[in-house]
Amino acid sequence: MADEALELAKAALRRDAHAVRAGLSQEDRAEAAKAVALHFFETIAYAPEDVVAGYWRIRDELDCQPILIRLMDSGQKVVLPVVAGDEEPLDLRVWEADAPLYEAGFGTLAPSDLAPRAVPDVVLMPLLGFDNEGTRLGYGGGYYDRTLAVLPKKPMLIGLAFAAQELAHIPREGHDVPLDAIVTENGVRFFGPKA
Repeated sequence: MADEALELAKAALRRDAHAVRAGLSQEDRAEAAKAVALHFFETIAYAPEDVVAGYWRIRDELDCQPILIRLMDSGQKVVLPVVAGDEEPLDLRVWEADAPLYEAGFGTLAPSDLAPRAVPDVVLMPLLGFDNEGTRLGYGGGYYDRTLAVLPKKPMLIGLAFAAQELAHIPREGHDVPLDAIVTENGVRFFGPKA
């Protein structure tokens, strides 16, 4: 019964959070994406050899392509997720600057199945909402939860969002891994013991 109540609460949060994000104008989204990229490169520390996992924006998510392209232009290895199956972890494939991307489900694009896999040191995560404890509200499919559970090491988890996506509180379940930081157009906020 408690699980059902939690799922209903999260479903309501998802519905409300999506409505807020969908209500942002194209101009506001574009300006926010520029500001997020600026804050990311000014504040987030990563090593030249680190593998950075990003995502291909769907619908009204914050566009992280400017971050990914700048990372690749500076020689950083970037991976994009491929949905391997409904109950499977994401398949993280290297995105080479000149390589084509292919339709990968859910309206996303991803590298070829022939592209090499890589384990990320940093994961840029899309989300519907976040709270002041670093809890991330995803879409409910569990793809990132399953992926993080099978990685050989915990990467730095960076949420990319519009400031309007902040929620007062998101119920956290046992499998939910909190973000290490959130980057919005207003700046970067770190969570956890290093905050």
